[in-house]
Amino acid sequence: MKVLLIISSVVLLFAGITLAILSHPAFGLWRHVSKERIQASQNYRDGMFQNQEPTPQFTGDTASTTGTLWRFLTNKDTLRVPQEPIPTVKTDLRNLPVDSDWLVWFGHSSYLFCLAGKRYLVDPVLKTEFPSSLMLKAFPGTDIYRPQDLPDIDVLIVTHEHWDHMDYATLRDLRDRVKHVICPLGIADYLRYWGYKDELITEMDWYEKENGITCLSSRHFSNRLLGKSNQTLWASFMVEAGDRKVYIGGDGGYDKRFSEIHERFGAVDLAILENGQYNANWKYIHTTPEDLEKVILDLQAKQVFTVHHDKFALSVHLWYEPDSVAHNLAAKHNIRLLDAPIGTVVNY
Repeated sequence: MKVLLIISSVVLLFAGITLAILSHPAFGLWRHVSKERIQASQNYRDGMFQNQEPTPQFTGDTASTTGTLWRFLTNKDTLRVPQEPIPTVKTDLRNLPVDSDWLVWFGHSSYLFCLAGKRYLVDPVLKTEFPSSLMLKAFPGTDIYRPQDLPDIDVLIVTHEHWDHMDYATLRDLRDRVKHVICPLGIADYLRYWGYKDELITEMDWYEKENGITCLSSRHFSNRLLGKSNQTLWASFMVEAGDRKVYIGGDGGYDKRFSEIHERFGAVDLAILENGQYNANWKYIHTTPEDLEKVILDLQAKQVFTVHHDKFALSVHLWYEPDSVAHNLAAKHNIRLLDAPIGTVVNY
């Protein structure tokens, strides 16, 4: 009897701790879900959002996929993470002029850019508190910017709900300095739960347009650790202001959307493209080096900046490989590649 009481107490304690952790706002388990708006989308079928083409999450055989995931989880490859701090620049972001077009990258997929006098912030992950700190470990020297370093934001754009793109602590601290939020379907429920006012949020389905911003498709997936996958939409975006266009690629594998974007919008002034955390075992949901070449050629952008690298190790490739891939492609096809250390002001 005494043993049973001890076991019961341990089980209850474990259950209580688990419930307390999962109640953290970052998980969003207790948010209100706007089912009617989500389920009305033509991209929501059979109980979930769907890609435009069949997209298995894993493409290798079981042994290959398991081996890759084991290497990732056990961190066996030391060159996945730099051994020395990566060179970075600490820029005074609050005093950057708004009368010119520029971009400042914060590593991985977080960046701030100015276009036609407005500041746009994309997928900011600048303050990884618990629980995201369990999943995201910044490379040495890269974790130099915090939400308080940013100026007031005219437009915050969130491409999808994954932890390396939508960080609770960062968004919480920015909440009072964001004038407008653009996001795909389902993301607004998280933002409202985290204290964002509903009137500041524009939630969009693919191919909807508002105030010069078009929500476009991507080839990816969504989940926030627990529950059913693909209950929120993932997206890329085109931002048009004046006579200039900036394409925000988000995450996603290669498909026909890039040639369709070129047909619809012409040559964009700047394409910000995913390049990193790729692997042959998940080639349909992240852009591989081979497919990055196709993406660039399809888009025919005037300038390219690649992201999704140089801050977190979420795959098993060498940490510096994405940079080499981008430079080799730029040299091969005479592409204007905008490449600079984290924090550098890049004019485009």
